[in-house]
Amino acid sequence: MTATTNEILERVEASLDTMRPYLNDDGGNVEVVEITDDMIVRVKLLGACSTCPQSFMTMKAGIEEAVKRAVPEIKGVTAINISEYNLG
Repeated sequence: MTATTNEILERVEASLDTMRPYLNDDGGNVEVVEITDDMIVRVKLLGACSTCPQSFMTMKAGIEEAVKRAVPEIKGVTAINISEYNLG
């Protein structure tokens, strides 16, 4: 049985909930914008996370890894408001 988009979204949100306390501690947060048909989660970094020089590393080493570990169907996570060049 294939999981529905809503079920996958719930699991993605649950995995993000494990990261949110750390993001909140630094004045930030993350919001799911969409899950694409090819199973990429598009997120928006909020608050301090949107301008932090470490936001790319937070995305790759923290958020993406947590989501992919919790929801194996997800192939990747991208932030719509940062780029890999946002390294300060």
